[in-house]
Amino acid sequence: MPASPSGPVTSRTRSWWGWGYTDAHPDDAECVALGALLPGTPGRPLPVPRVADLSIGRPGVTPPTALAHLVTTDPGVRAAHAMGKAYRDVIRALRGRPGRIPDLVARPTDDREVADLLDWAGGRGVAVIPFGGGSSVVGGVEYRGDAHRAVLSLDLTSMDRVLEVDTVSRSARIQSGALGPVLEAQLRPHGLTLRHFPQSFEFSTLGGWLATRAGGHYATGRTHIDDFVQSLSVVTPAGPGTSWRLPASGAGPSPDRLFLGSEGALGIITEAWMRLQERPHHKASASVAFADFQQALEAVRAIARSDLSPANCRLLDPGEALLSGASHDGSSVLVLGFESATSPVDDRLASALDLALAHGGRGGHSGLGGTPAADGGAPADTAVSAWRSAFLRMPYLRDGLARMGAVVETFETAATWDRVPSLIDAVRTEVSSVASKATGHPATVNCRLTHVYPDGAAPYFTVAVAGRPGDEVRIWDDIKAAASEVLHRYRATITHHHAVGRDHRPGYDLQRPDPFALALRAAKDALDPHRILNPGVLID
Repeated sequence: MPASPSGPVTSRTRSWWGWGYTDAHPDDAECVALGALLPGTPGRPLPVPRVADLSIGRPGVTPPTALAHLVTTDPGVRAAHAMGKAYRDVIRALRGRPGRIPDLVARPTDDREVADLLDWAGGRGVAVIPFGGGSSVVGGVEYRGDAHRAVLSLDLTSMDRVLEVDTVSRSARIQSGALGPVLEAQLRPHGLTLRHFPQSFEFSTLGGWLATRAGGHYATGRTHIDDFVQSLSVVTPAGPGTSWRLPASGAGPSPDRLFLGSEGALGIITEAWMRLQERPHHKASASVAFADFQQALEAVRAIARSDLSPANCRLLDPGEALLSGASHDGSSVLVLGFESATSPVDDRLASALDLALAHGGRGGHSGLGGTPAADGGAPADTAVSAWRSAFLRMPYLRDGLARMGAVVETFETAATWDRVPSLIDAVRTEVSSVASKATGHPATVNCRLTHVYPDGAAPYFTVAVAGRPGDEVRIWDDIKAAASEVLHRYRATITHHHAVGRDHRPGYDLQRPDPFALALRAAKDALDPHRILNPGVLID
């Protein structure tokens, strides 16, 4: 049955240079207060950058008349599509050096228009950078280099409808440009949800999640968007294709897997049939404090290996707990949450708390809870509420620190349990040493576990240090290189859910097997013969 295309409408203004909405950015006074937390930052923030101050040249190419109505050359729109939202992007904008600004921004409304734009770009040697919400933190939506005569940013957010809802099979056909809130608003009247809530939920699209194999908020079970895919429709320079809609199949290599995680380098994902779930009605959450981080790791491993399947199983180390306000006494904090559409979850929460307390935890405060990105709900206790607020606010605070000249990097990985403790210790020690040496200032490295599995976990690290004016990008590069070296040495993935983009290419090149790289290169040659799709991503 068809679904209404109407989604939530907001009059709030998106920031062209930083995270989220402009009215949510820290003001100058809050920036100064943030900077005071890092010794060595200056006493005054960098000014908020203006598009009018950028040097934006005339487009190097003109679209044909038949496509002109899809394309804009507006300087503000072009600047907003020049890059994503990594620290590197934010500090370059603050310094007035945003990189290569696209010549054109196109907003197609259907598959035919996508195909026409690709045909034209291929014949003119124009690079095409797929763009959804622009929330990439790994350099996934910008052009680097000079091998193409012009750059077209292909913005898919006009393709944002839930086209069909199959309540019998509990699935929906959804256009890839639907932002998280727009998508969920169209599913809500059916009592259904995709249940995929990354931190970027408000500012990212279904197509972006699919193209980057995004991880959601939920810590166990179906943690990645891959798990929800029934079929994909993709437009490539070599032609369109749609996989069969199936609950499962053993017929050779999965055609969907070729494009999941391909980051727009092989084709443009335009639609997908996605598995849905009933909206949860029963929720409960709790927090547990630990004096010893290693005991907390053991508690999380025990919970992950049980059959309890918590929706949230977020372990914050002492620094992360302090930063979020979840703890002020040097404790690590485990935030637990359960939810169900059909039955109460209090017994499952109680069992998880028993496991945590048996491994040295204390407290176990509990109550009703909710998901941080979408469903709301009353907080269980102060720690859960504080963490939830910090989770949503953190990207804005990062930009406030950037205005103070601080260098802030976040990166995530995953490794098997036998390597997780030593990996965390190595990152803390080695990355903080590199950051301090590069800046001359003390560095902070915090860690939290975002996703947990029976065989391993996904640590997420935050690095913060006062920078040197004008040298922030080089320092960030040094920190990124040091972190990538540690991950490679411990055979931990270069990314668990942020994607590869351009920033993680060196680590990705080392991680993938050589025969797979050969096959990927052949797929690129076959599907994108003019080499126009997101050049520099995944494969050269």
